[in-house]
Amino acid sequence: MKKVAVYPGTFDPITNGHLDLLSRGLKIFDKVIIAVAHNPGKKPLFSLEERLKMIEDTLADSPLKERIIIDSFEGLLVDYLKKVGAQVVLRGLRAVSDFEYEFQMALMNRKLSNDMETLFLMTGLRWIYISSRLIKEVAQAGGCVKGLVPEPVEEKLVNKLSPGT
Repeated sequence: MKKVAVYPGTFDPITNGHLDLLSRGLKIFDKVIIAVAHNPGKKPLFSLEERLKMIEDTLADSPLKERIIIDSFEGLLVDYLKKVGAQVVLRGLRAVSDFEYEFQMALMNRKLSNDMETLFLMTGLRWIYISSRLIKEVAQAGGCVKGLVPEPVEEKLVNKLSPGT
């Protein structure tokens, strides 16, 4: 039986920190499903379609792409896990503040589905200060995000946030 984990998030946009967690997750699981959340309440910069495309473009040349599924979901994560037949959620932690939120979410998910487990991985030290929110703020202010996000994401950020676009 293959070990499958779901790596959920808004990925607005995907960062090198996300990719680090994904590659480390693939050392534990046979397959990882990147599940991009459709959550209009978060008011994402990029549409769901743009986020999915950026992830696809980023992973196009990855030797691990056969073990990665890129998908989207709306609604409860526990329902999505049941739909895809997975029982493990993969999440990254950067700081204590992440832990508090993620712990609360994991407990609620366990309440909704006893079959579900959450596996937390510490963010790689190189990426500990990176968040999608911070990346967008830096790019919006004209700062360089090269090396913090994959090239396809950097291009989309520049195009989206450049004056006159």
